[in-house]
Amino acid sequence: MVGGFLGAGKTTSISRLARNLSDQGLRIGLITNDQGSGLVDTAMLRSKGFATAEIPGGCFCCRFNSLVDAADGLTKDSRPDVFIAEPVGSCTDLVATVTYPLRRIYGDQFEIAPLSVIIDPIRAMRILGIKPGRQFSDKVVYIYLKQLEEADVVVINKMETISEADLNHLIARLDSEYPGKKVLTISAREGTGLESWLRHIQDSEPLNETAMDVDYELYAEGEALLGWLNATVELKSSGTFNGNEWIKNIALELQQQLKSSNAEVAHLKMTLSPDKGLGEIAVINLVRNDFIPELSQELPEDITEGQLIINLRAEANPTLLKQAVIEAIQQMETDHPEVKGTLDHVEHFRPGKPEPTYRLTEAVDS
Repeated sequence: MVGGFLGAGKTTSISRLARNLSDQGLRIGLITNDQGSGLVDTAMLRSKGFATAEIPGGCFCCRFNSLVDAADGLTKDSRPDVFIAEPVGSCTDLVATVTYPLRRIYGDQFEIAPLSVIIDPIRAMRILGIKPGRQFSDKVVYIYLKQLEEADVVVINKMETISEADLNHLIARLDSEYPGKKVLTISAREGTGLESWLRHIQDSEPLNETAMDVDYELYAEGEALLGWLNATVELKSSGTFNGNEWIKNIALELQQQLKSSNAEVAHLKMTLSPDKGLGEIAVINLVRNDFIPELSQELPEDITEGQLIINLRAEANPTLLKQAVIEAIQQMETDHPEVKGTLDHVEHFRPGKPEPTYRLTEAVDS
């Protein structure tokens, strides 16, 4: 499993990790996970040619049997040698609710690698008090810190976005606050540091033999502060238009809408898929209010119609998120009248209280 909070770059990291494993001659199966349905992550990973199953409607801890079923389905379809599972970004307590049950019930079928938790260094420095800047409320931060506490491996992603001095400061703080954990640095975007990470999780065993304590009431309250929105928008144009520019512009418009509403963005990610083409998609991410939306995949040519998938997570009322999306679509039609956007599907909600299928406090029977 590769966990980490919303916006840490898990999907890009997983894609890189899967490519490295594939280059070793291994068959890879990917399992994505979300509280809702219609995931950008799934679309992005499938666009890269990976066999990918999606588990909607709750985190792995609450959908344990669905996780096993997804692995079985991928096994029948493509017989993977390695599964990489990406849990919901607001999920914690994975060791007790996923790792231990897998080892206890299905230990003859799966060898469980150490749990990697990926972090965005700027978000981490703000939460750990190293740098100033906006962050989440205390109950959301509780989940973030619990993710770090249970990690076997803490992977600092986006190392290219901060100075060497700040990176060393962050590593030192993590070593001090979470002694005994392996701390690694990577740049998923640039493809650096991945070999050391992969070598470590292939050669090492999970550290934790006893589950950490979790206050499930506080955990539930933290998740309930997060607004969740998944939506699809059908686009049609009277002529061709630049899909890369269009998706950048709507991301900027959404960013302004959310800023004006004082919503703290955890992660906005969108894909734009043309109705005709060879599977190419545009992918854009926004991981903080004060960040610039980043286009990580581009369409090779102009398009006439397509589908936009929006996954938006923020500390805000879900109704506010829906209104922001509606107003952004309307503003785009004003600014680009040749492109008509129709909101085809939208779901917006707060996650419910996590209720694990299993929760084991020790790796093996005592």
